[in-house]
Amino acid sequence: MFYSESLDINKQGHLTIGECDTVGLAHHYGTPLYVMDETAIRNALREYKKSIDQNFKNGGMVAYASKACSFKEIYRIVMQENCGIDVVSGGELYTAMQVGFPAEHIYFHGNNKSEAELRLALSYGVGRIVVDNLTELYTLSDLSISLGKKADVYLRITPGIDAHTHNFIKTGQIDSKFGMTLENGDALKAVKTAVKLDGITLKGLHCHIGSQIFDEHPFVFAAETMLDFMGQIRDVAGIVLNELNLGGGFGIRYVEQDKPKAYGEYMRLVSAAVKERAKKLNLPVPYLVIEPGRSVVASAGITLYTVGGIKNIPGIRSYVSVDGGMPDNPRYALYKSSYITVIANKADQPADFEFTIAGRCCESGDLIQENAKLQSCQRGDIMAVLATGAYNYSMSSNYNRLPRPAVVMVNKGESRVVVKAENYDDIVRNDV
Repeated sequence: MFYSESLDINKQGHLTIGECDTVGLAHHYGTPLYVMDETAIRNALREYKKSIDQNFKNGGMVAYASKACSFKEIYRIVMQENCGIDVVSGGELYTAMQVGFPAEHIYFHGNNKSEAELRLALSYGVGRIVVDNLTELYTLSDLSISLGKKADVYLRITPGIDAHTHNFIKTGQIDSKFGMTLENGDALKAVKTAVKLDGITLKGLHCHIGSQIFDEHPFVFAAETMLDFMGQIRDVAGIVLNELNLGGGFGIRYVEQDKPKAYGEYMRLVSAAVKERAKKLNLPVPYLVIEPGRSVVASAGITLYTVGGIKNIPGIRSYVSVDGGMPDNPRYALYKSSYITVIANKADQPADFEFTIAGRCCESGDLIQENAKLQSCQRGDIMAVLATGAYNYSMSSNYNRLPRPAVVMVNKGESRVVVKAENYDDIVRNDV
C-alpha cells in the first residue's frame, strides 16, 4: 500500500514512519509538518554507492542532487555516507559549506550562475563547475584569472534524448534551456573553446535527460551518445576526457502505476553500455558520476496535516481542507503530481471515501489531490501525504504569509527537529 520501507501501521491503527507514530509526531510538533526517515535516506545512498562500486572499477561518485531537498542535516548525512553533492545555487553551496562538506566532492550546476556565485565556488575550491553555456565559460575564465585560480569544469551537453516524462521536467532534448547542443555543433565548439581558455581545465562532460524516468533505455542511450562524443573530441581536438557525469532522473513510486527499476539495474545496464562503447572507440572507461536526488529522499518523507472543514457538494464532489497546501506542497499545482494520502489515525481502516484535498490558501488552485481515496475523516484528524521528501520543503514558499513548516528527522523510533518551523517574526524579518 505504502511503497516505502519507512511506513507501517501500529497496534493503534496509526500510520508510523521510522517506527514513530505519526499522530504523536503531529501532536508534539504541530502541523503542517515534514517528516523524513534518516534510515531510508542512508539506505538509498548506500544502494547507489554499492551499484557504482560494483559496476565501475575505474571509480565513480554518487553526488546527491540537493535541489530535491536541501538543509544542513541532509548534507551531514550525505557526507557521512561518503557521497558527493550537486548544488545549483550559491545558497545550496553556502549551506553545504556551513557543515564542512568537502568542497572537492561538490558539483556546481546552473544555467545562469551569477558572477558572485562563481566567485564563491572558486573561493571554496569546489570539485567541478558544470558550465552550461559559452557565455558562462568566458566569464568563468576571466574570474579564474583575476583570482589566480584554475577552474576544473565539465561542459553540460544536451544530447537530444526524449526521456518520455512530463514536459516540465525534460532537460535532455534539443529544445531545452540547459546545456550546449550536440546536434548543431555548439557542444564541440564549446570543447574547442574550453581547451584554449586560461583559467579553465576541462575535466569531463555532463548530461541530464530529465526526471522521474522509469525506462532504463534513455539512460543507456545517453551514455552511448556521450561516449561517442568523447570519441569525437579525441579525434577532432586530440583530447581524451576521463570523466563522465550522467546526471540523475531515476523514477520513484508515488502511486500504484509507477514501476521504477531497482537502482542496481540502471547501473548494471549503463555500465555495460559504457564499457562496450569505450572498448569499441578505444577510449578509457571514464570515472562515472551520477546525481540521484528524488530517488534518495522522496519516499523517505511524508507531510502531516490536520483536517479542518469538510464540504460536500451533492452530485459534484466532497472537499476536505487541511492546514497547509500549495505553499508547503506546490507540486500538484505545478505538475498535477499524484500522491497517496492516508488519514494517519485511521490507517488500518479502508479508504472508501473520495475527496478533493484542499489547501488553506486564498487560491482556487490550491489543491493537494483531486478524487483521492481516503478513510472517513472529520475535523481534527491527521492526514499524511506520502512520498513528499523531494521538491516539497525545497520548493516551499510563504504565499499568503504562511510560515514554512518544521522538518523533523526520525530514526528507529526517535525524532528530532532538523529545520525549525517559521513563525510570524520570521515572516516580517526582512521587511523595512
